[in-house]
Amino acid sequence: MGTLRSYSNHELNLEAEINLHNSINILLILSILLIFNIDKRLPVSYIENKRLVSTYVVNMNWQRARTDENKNARKEAIYQAAFTLFKNNGYDKVSFNAIAVEAGFTKSNMYRYFSSKDEIFLNVFAYLFEQWADDFSQQLRAIEQGVAAKDFADIWLNSMLSQPKLLDLMPILFTSLERNSSFEQLLEFKRLSMNLLYRLTLDITRIYPDIEGEKAFKLLNLSYAATTNSWTATTQSDALTKLYQLDEFQALKPEFEKDLTTSIEIIIQGLKASNQPNV
Repeated sequence: MGTLRSYSNHELNLEAEINLHNSINILLILSILLIFNIDKRLPVSYIENKRLVSTYVVNMNWQRARTDENKNARKEAIYQAAFTLFKNNGYDKVSFNAIAVEAGFTKSNMYRYFSSKDEIFLNVFAYLFEQWADDFSQQLRAIEQGVAAKDFADIWLNSMLSQPKLLDLMPILFTSLERNSSFEQLLEFKRLSMNLLYRLTLDITRIYPDIEGEKAFKLLNLSYAATTNSWTATTQSDALTKLYQLDEFQALKPEFEKDLTTSIEIIIQGLKASNQPNV
């Protein structure tokens, strides 16, 4: 039979010192992690009963997003916060810090996603514009070739009315969002816009074979401009609202739905007429 090894007092003291030293190191590591507020689930190794065991430090509420799904969810939270402040205060009165507070972020966390207020709103616009383009494309694919201009105008109108946030941001796209954005931000945004518009030109050409290529693109651009102008005109101050109640100014009173659909009908008719030979 084997015999149990006896340990001297010196060996026992030495092992106790080693265990104490390891425990102190573990406490130091955990203290450092807490001091620097590390917000990731970091595996921590320690010695217990001479076996290596893995555990995890406590989660922070806003730990770094490690998946695309988490990042997208956080961006959407920022988008929602930005638009809420925009509706309540107007674009000029919204600040980067205010968006961070509304979204529940620290300023340093916000800088992980965006560098400025203008970049946030440009991304909000791109997000909404892509949603609108997808929806409008699906509606165009469901209608027959040669649909009446009025029907096309109604489809455009309804697709825009389904995106009220996009409508509210359209008036400031050129005056603020694009004007204050960097070249790199604009390049990415314009490439996205061009891809979406190109897809829509194919849908339009299928419906109107005589409106193709550059003319289909012009139909989209002019319809967009008419939408922006008509929507901006209906966003009135209290003084304008009172003025348009007077009989002498009734002819000037803007009517978004009527003005927009009429404009798009005229655009389609004009593009078609441009194909006719001069008499």
